[in-house]
Formats: sequence, C-alpha cells, structure tokens
Amino acid sequence: MEFQQSKLLGRLPKQFFASLVAKVNHKIESGVDVINLGQGNPDKPTPEYIVKATQKWVVDPATHKYSPFQGLPEFKQAAADFYAEKYGAHFDPEKEVAILGGSKIGLVELPWALMNPGDTYLLPDPGYPDYFSGAALGGVKFETVPLLAKNNFLPDLKAIPEAVAQRAKFFYLNYPNNPTGAVATKKFYEELVSWAKKYHVGIISDFAYGALGFDGQAPRSFMQTPGAKDVGIELYTFSKTFNMAGWRIAFAVGNQDIIGALNLIQDHLFVSLFPALQRAAIDALQGSQRDAEIAKIVGRYEERRNAFVDAAEKIGWHAFVPKGTFYAWMPVPAGYTSESFADLLLDKAGVAVAPGNGFGKHGEGYVRIGLLIEPARLKEAVARIAKLHLFD
Repeated sequence: MEFQQSKLLGRLPKQFFASLVAKVNHKIESGVDVINLGQGNPDKPTPEYIVKATQKWVVDPATHKYSPFQGLPEFKQAAADFYAEKYGAHFDPEKEVAILGGSKIGLVELPWALMNPGDTYLLPDPGYPDYFSGAALGGVKFETVPLLAKNNFLPDLKAIPEAVAQRAKFFYLNYPNNPTGAVATKKFYEELVSWAKKYHVGIISDFAYGALGFDGQAPRSFMQTPGAKDVGIELYTFSKTFNMAGWRIAFAVGNQDIIGALNLIQDHLFVSLFPALQRAAIDALQGSQRDAEIAKIVGRYEERRNAFVDAAEKIGWHAFVPKGTFYAWMPVPAGYTSESFADLLLDKAGVAVAPGNGFGKHGEGYVRIGLLIEPARLKEAVARIAKLHLFD
C-alpha cells in the first residue's frame, strides 16, 4: 500500500538546515576534517546546577503525571518574575504568559491560532527560515521586509508600502538577529510600537538570543518599550541563554489576546511539557548561579567573535561585527553567490558555512558563520580560507 502526503505538507518549504547538514555529513564521511561553522547548536553542556535540579525532579513521582494543559502556574510565575527583574516589564502569569515546547512551536503555530487563510503577515528578510513554515501550515500569505546593511539590518518602517502595512496582521522580528548579529535600539522599538498602533499590526518579537549581547551591552527586550504589551508578544527560549537547545523549553509573554490564542491551540495539540522539565526551568530562572553561568556563556561567545572577526580582518574579509547572538555575517567575495562560495569553502577548504540565501532573498551575498567552536579552531578555519586567496 502507498499513502500520499497531504497537500498541506506539499506546501512546506524545503528544510534549509536539513539540506545543509546532509552536505556537511557527506563531506565528513568522505574523510575530510570539516570545520563546521554552519550550525546554530550550542556546543557546550547545560550548566550543572540545572542538570542537578532536573535529576532531582525526574525522580520525583509527582512530576510523572500530566501537566496542567497550559503549564505549571509556578513556571508561569517564574517567567513573569524573570521579566520583571531583567526588563522591568510586568505580566499577569495567568493571562499574559504561555509555556512552549521551544519557541519554534509558538512561532509556527501562531498563524493557526490568530490568522485566517489568505491573511498576510510580515517576515524579515533575511530571517529564520522556519518563519516561512508557519505561513505554509496556516495557509496564510506573507510579505518580506528587507534588512539591509545601510540600516544596520533594522527594517525601514517608512519604506514598507502603505498597502502592505494596511493588509498585514502581524510582523515577526528577531533581535539580537539571526543571521546578522544586529541588535535593536530603543529608538527603533519606540518607532515600531507607534507604527504597529497606526496600522493595527501585532508584533511578534523572537527574543531567542536575548541574553547574548557583547561589549557590555545587554540586548533590549521589545517588552521594555512603553506600549509593547498593547501591540504584541515576545518569545523567550532557554536554548541559548542556558545551553538547553535539546530540552525544548520556552515561554511567551505579552498581549493577553495573543497569549490566550496560543494557549487555546496548545490545549488541543499538547498537554504542556514534562513537569520535571518545567520544574527544572523554574530552577534555571531562579537559581543563585544563574547570572554567573549566563555571564560565562556570553563571555565565551564574545571571545570567539573577537578571535574570528580579527582573524578575518587580517586576510581582508570584513565582517558586519555582531553585537549579539553567536553568529558573524560575512560578505561573499566578488564573482560568487552565497551558495557557490559556501560550496567552494566546503570543497576546497573543508570549512562549512551557511549560505545567506537560505535566510531569504536579501541574504544573498553573505554567509553566516556559527561561533560554536573554540577560538583556535575558528582561526584555523580562517587560515584555510586564506589559502584560497579570495580576498587578496
């Protein structure tokens, strides 16, 4: 017997990261020592205080039962307390907090919960590829908003056509930004709230890299902006802040209508998260070691950023110096596309990078470098690339 996939699955975009991993693995299997700068997976373990807390909760029989559908009230309260402490933003844990099995779930399910087929939302270009999956699954349309170097990879709100702004229901934004490493400013977020109110557009702030800011500057939360809760939500994941990518724990805070819709759709899709993980998440947010562990993680990525950017500068490869995340956004040399340059580096230098066109049309001309290996290995990657004499 054969069974055909649904038309819905046929609308899904090609999984960009899966294709990239397959290319890299094929090269490794051929015996090449590949330096993989194409990934976005934290390379260090979860802090020990979180692991130990999890072990304690896993053996507690009380965590072996179903969670409340919308998550443990204590976890919601901890998330609200974290935002109050870190960002001075206050939320009702019952109405303005949603527990998520990773922020990707919230980003992809939102069109099902808050849009109707044919509705339009705005997506950044370049941007996280899975944003497009939500459009396909929800049967909605999207328009892309360019993120350009001349604007420090912030969207030019004035350049969004009036007709597009009038049509849009939501606008996804992600700062610190994947893939560029750009950060948002106080002024930009203030302008964004005003723009959102003018056009009645909901703002979905993907704050995945919220803890990862460099040069002594903590990234701004959209929710620090007056009026932000009126117009949108923010998603916060444990993946990057706590090196917990595989644990799939996140939450969203903000506008109660949006949060309510996310909670409702999740009532029908999930029974929240394993209670032991929710308890561990509370300990991650409230542990006395939290800030010291986060500082270690940030310091490690900043050291790697400096090592890579400085080495690249010496061979004439000039970065858009990231102010956050664990990526560097690097221009492609003349005569190459993002894809052909990435293929050349993999084939001739054994260095894997993510081609920028995988993040959208305006990612063409760049590659994304993942700063997820030690400084010595990053410098070795640059030394290998230097031998190709692409920047002489």
